Amino acid sequence: MNAIVVALIGMVILALGYRYYSKFIAEKIFRLDPNYETPAHRYEDGVDFVPTNKFVLWGHHFTSVAGAAPILGPAIAVYWGWLPAFLWVILGTVFAAGVHDFGTLVLSVRNRGQSVGTIADRLIGQRAKILFLFIILILVLMVNAVFAWVISNLFITFPSSVFPVFIQIPIAIWIGHIVYKHKQKMLIPSLIGLVIMYGAAILASKYEFLQIDLVRYMGGEDGASLFGLTTVGTAFFIWIMILMVYVYIASTLPVWKLLQPRDFINSHQLVVGLVILYLGLFLTNPTITAPATNSVQDVSWFPLLFITIACGAISGFHGLVSSGTSSKQLDKETDARFVGYLGAVGEGILALISILAVVTLFSSREEFLGTYSSFGEANASGLGNFVQGASKLAEGLLIPNDVAVTIVSIIVVSFAATTLDSSVRLMRYIISELGMEYNVPALERKHVATSIAVLSSAALVLLPEGPQGFGSGGYLLWPLFGTSNQLLAAISLLLIAVWLRRLGRNYVPVLIPMFFVLGTTLLAMFKQVVFEWSWFGSEQNNLLFIFGAIIFVFAFWISLTAFVELTKKKDGPSIDDDSKVG
Repeated sequence: MNAIVVALIGMVILALGYRYYSKFIAEKIFRLDPNYETPAHRYEDGVDFVPTNKFVLWGHHFTSVAGAAPILGPAIAVYWGWLPAFLWVILGTVFAAGVHDFGTLVLSVRNRGQSVGTIADRLIGQRAKILFLFIILILVLMVNAVFAWVISNLFITFPSSVFPVFIQIPIAIWIGHIVYKHKQKMLIPSLIGLVIMYGAAILASKYEFLQIDLVRYMGGEDGASLFGLTTVGTAFFIWIMILMVYVYIASTLPVWKLLQPRDFINSHQLVVGLVILYLGLFLTNPTITAPATNSVQDVSWFPLLFITIACGAISGFHGLVSSGTSSKQLDKETDARFVGYLGAVGEGILALISILAVVTLFSSREEFLGTYSSFGEANASGLGNFVQGASKLAEGLLIPNDVAVTIVSIIVVSFAATTLDSSVRLMRYIISELGMEYNVPALERKHVATSIAVLSSAALVLLPEGPQGFGSGGYLLWPLFGTSNQLLAAISLLLIAVWLRRLGRNYVPVLIPMFFVLGTTLLAMFKQVVFEWSWFGSEQNNLLFIFGAIIFVFAFWISLTAFVELTKKKDGPSIDDDSKVG
């Protein structure tokens, strides 16, 4: 199969989805009002609530949701063949992810910029809200811990990526200053920042002294180390500590000082990266050597495919970003379509190129099947296969391999970093909201809530010995991420459906993807908890069994409560009675 044909089919469907389906959702279902006073204006504080140009906000939103997951998930899922992965990415983006990301953004805007977890109280009751917030906190904690390890691992594996990534921070602070203090446009400065960043990437790939290699500084793998760790373990510890200090600062600074300008640079970086990869695809004209479907499977594709590809098709974490940070920066309610739905489309485009980069990497079907010989091998090699495959596509533009590898690794690290500090900020919001709800004033303090978020994330990373060695403690719970993430997406869709019903609007476009995601996820989670992690399971794991069982029961209870609200004959009161019109 020709890869260009597959790419064109996918891009056309995604474009039509945004042009027509998102317009239908915006006008007929959500009924966006350009005169509605958004929380960014109503509660403007110059820190979290900041009215923001839709292009800048799209950059923040897109890069926050487009971490490593939409790359890694598809790169693993091609184990079952490229066709199932392709169909789920494209159709899931149009009918599920776009509606979910768009819907949670609008729902939060209509509810004072609160998170979906807090809004659940008004929709389905306080008990369900508590259970929902527990699931959210576990999910965010896992994201914080695992992404810290992923970034640290990439810094150790690709030391040439460190300097370009860190040079972005002072550039972003400079851009934030000139834009918000001197009322300048952000586009030109951010493009200048991007040029500097890629210039640094080229130099770092060529000159060893610009490669920040902590293992080499300590004398190699057999060199001196700290705390009885190996040199690699010591490097992990140092990088994780640096990242924790960074995310503490980044998540407490006003969004205009670092978050927005850095994410805007990263949005350009992603666009440039996608242009490079897709142009490389068209110039090299590769053939897909992987099978359309893989008949030799040690793990069934149903329902696990829909869990493996979460980000890139639909992801509950996106709803946390929509309702946690993006809703607080939305200038006009009508901008929600551009920010929310198009953000999901952008991630679908990223997931599509991830699929194509991997399935065109191998010289033959046999070589692919040898690498993807089992689901475990797919998990182990997925990210590395993407980096190699993407670098090969970039070489079609005559970009040297070492430069291409550096650029691709920078893209992955940059988006993982934006997801990490956005996730810590989200955790801070949730902790503060809990403090407000339960009258614990100390938790409402920015630095107290942030300290809890950072310290708990660092503890999960460093204290337990994870499956990937020291610094990978977050991976102990990571098998729960896919199912927890999709359960969160399904429950968020269910909340949107309850909200729409109370407003007397058509909620079928929300209900259909909700049923599909909830059904596949509950089935997958039941199989994991009962047949894999329980005391009689094939992979007994008490930790995963306990947490998995708790999350499963909580999700089932929340869903049942929401369905009761959804099927009540008498509608509840409108939940946006507090709305203000400018």
